Amino acid sequence: MRTDLVSLPGSPERPNEDWAAAVLPASGGGGAVVVLDGVTPPAGDDGCVHGVPWFTARLGGALTELSGSRRDMTLPAILSYGIRRTADAHRESCDLSHVRTPQATVALARWDADTVEYLVLSDSVLLLESPAGAVRAVRDDRLDRVPPEILRSHEATDRLRNREGGFFTAAADPAVAERAVTGTVSRAEVRALAALTDGAARWVERFGAGDWVECFALLAAEGPRGLVDRVRALETAADAAATRAGAGGVVRRGKPHDDATAVYAEL
Repeated sequence: MRTDLVSLPGSPERPNEDWAAAVLPASGGGGAVVVLDGVTPPAGDDGCVHGVPWFTARLGGALTELSGSRRDMTLPAILSYGIRRTADAHRESCDLSHVRTPQATVALARWDADTVEYLVLSDSVLLLESPAGAVRAVRDDRLDRVPPEILRSHEATDRLRNREGGFFTAAADPAVAERAVTGTVSRAEVRALAALTDGAARWVERFGAGDWVECFALLAAEGPRGLVDRVRALETAADAAATRAGAGGVVRRGKPHDDATAVYAEL
C-alpha cells in the first residue's frame, strides 16, 4: 500500500486553509483519506474569532479520528457528527449564524477488504481508478451551476451559500451532510484513489493541461508534489501573460496561487 500527501499554501504570507490526512490502521487492509478546503471569507469577515485554519484543523481532525475509529458510522453520519462537534467548540464565542462562518469543502474516502465508501461536498474532487486504468471523477457540481457573474459578487454568492438552488459546504449545520455526493463501490473495482482540493485540480479544471486520466497518471508517476508543482508553474505563466496583456499593468484575478492539496493512495 502506498500513500502520498502534499498540502501547500497559495502564498507564504497567508496560512494554509486546507487540511489533509490519511488513516492506515495497523491491522492493514483498510484505510481512509480526508481532504478539506477552507473557504476564505472576504476581509476576514466571518463572525468567528478563530478563523478558517482553526476550523479546518478542528473539523479535519474530527473526521480523521472518526473515519478510523467508527467503522460502524456511515460517512454522512461522520461528517454530521464532526460538524456538530466543531460547532460546539466555538458556539459560545462566535456567531455561527453568520453566512460566512468558517466552512470548508470536503472529500472523504474509506475502504476495507470489501468496499470503498466516498463522500464529496462542494468543489473538491475524488478520483477512483479501476484495475483497468479507467478513472472516475466524483464531483459535487452545484457550484459549477452558479453563473460566473454571481460568483464575482460576494453578496450574491452569499445568497446561494448553503441554500436550496445554490451550493453547500461544511459549516455549522450538521444537516448539510445529507447534501453530499456519496456512494459505495466494491474494493475490487478500485486499484487506487486520489483526493484534490480545487487548487490542485486546477491542472485539469482551469488550465486544461490534461484530463482526469492523465492527472491520475501524473499522480502515480510523480506523486502529489509533482502535480502541485506543475499547477504552480502554470499559475506563474498565467500571471505573467496577464501582466503582459495589461500593457505592463498588474492584472488582478482571484487567488492567483490557491492553497493546493492532493492525497494519492494505492489500495
